[in-house]
Amino acid sequence: MTTLDSRTVAVGEDDRAAFRAGPVDEESRSRLADGGLEYRRVAVEGDDYPSWLQSVARGFQDGERSAEQIAASRERSGYRRLTGVYDPQAPVADAPVATIASWLGELSVPGDAVIPSCAISAVTVAPTHRRRGVARAMLEGELRAAHAAGVPMAMLTVSESPLYGRYGFAPAAAGAEWRIETKRAAWIGPRPGGRVDFVSRERVRELLPVLHERVRPSVAGEIDVPGSHWDGFAGTNPAAEKTGEKRAVQYADADGEVRGAAVYAVRENHEDFTKATVDVHYLLAETDDAYAALWRFLLELDLVAEVHASQLSVDEPLLWMIADQRAAKVTVRDHQYVRILDVVASLETRRYGGAGTLVLDVSDPLGIAAGRYLLEVDESGAGRVRSLGSETVDAVTVALGVTELSATYLGGVSLATLAAAGRVTVTDAAAESSVNALAMATSVLGWHTAPRLSIWY
Repeated sequence: MTTLDSRTVAVGEDDRAAFRAGPVDEESRSRLADGGLEYRRVAVEGDDYPSWLQSVARGFQDGERSAEQIAASRERSGYRRLTGVYDPQAPVADAPVATIASWLGELSVPGDAVIPSCAISAVTVAPTHRRRGVARAMLEGELRAAHAAGVPMAMLTVSESPLYGRYGFAPAAAGAEWRIETKRAAWIGPRPGGRVDFVSRERVRELLPVLHERVRPSVAGEIDVPGSHWDGFAGTNPAAEKTGEKRAVQYADADGEVRGAAVYAVRENHEDFTKATVDVHYLLAETDDAYAALWRFLLELDLVAEVHASQLSVDEPLLWMIADQRAAKVTVRDHQYVRILDVVASLETRRYGGAGTLVLDVSDPLGIAAGRYLLEVDESGAGRVRSLGSETVDAVTVALGVTELSATYLGGVSLATLAAAGRVTVTDAAAESSVNALAMATSVLGWHTAPRLSIWY
């Protein structure tokens, strides 16, 4: 990994390849072996890949993959590290009873910086092998493998939210799902110059990753998106279903520079042809003008009664661009989970909402990030961190678990909220008021914009 400045570390292809090739965690391998199970890596190009992929599909209640789908998935999965748990006594011994995938990516953090992160996906355990510690062995093993490789952070999006807190993960960036009644909404937002035009799915496939690379460093919670995901959004994966339903538009500013794009589909209402529904699969805007122009286009489409979109921010400007805010039904749910592995590297990468000095007394069920740390933040929002050990420091002390520290990391939840929920304790023997100590600590660990992640992975 290459250090570009004091806070940003670029993840190179050599780093990614080394992580993919790394061994499975020995502690988890041994634990699973004691239960008669084999824990091993799976090569994307190898003969074991088709059955690994079929087990993943089964785990997510999907149908069996066709030969064409397997070939397309294999072609687009070379960036991932794949692991399976096998039962030699099973009737189909070459099909894993549990799966996990990961890769080395980049997570955007407050203050226009990115941090190397282990992205985890495809976590499944067959119903026949539940309650045997398989999921715990796999997840703990992947976290220990990432930590051993020097990766300071782990991240994932989840199907079952209660499972991951026991491993130190926390919901750090929420996602909002919108259902907008178009006629009632009535556009009152900006009407930028420039133009919106239809483009082909192949063209939007070219545009999206370029635009995303310009935008993502400034949006805490976003990640560097694997190329296969862009095929999914754009509808250019030949093995995917209903790609022909997707329509793509771009926004170009007055100088002709493309600053945004959107992919959507229209679902016709056969009982009333004036009340179709638009599903927004992806909208990406580099500028405020692009954002306004694309959303206005979608909300003013003819014969459309509702627009649906998901994985939006919890503080979308769109809410203030429509005449009737009650036209938008917004549902918020946990989305991006993160887990700090290296406290010093993680905390020195992000920027902070206020100046101050804190002692962070961090507990960790896996012992990876446990310890006492001194965080000193200057007026610019830059933080310096060092491990304290048993050293005594006269400063506000925040006692919290790695889950709670991870929850605050992207600025998605305030320390005051966690304190009110009984999740953290803030003390300062020298302070006249514990309220003042909490307010200062909340300001330091906060951030001025909500984090966002626009994809599942």
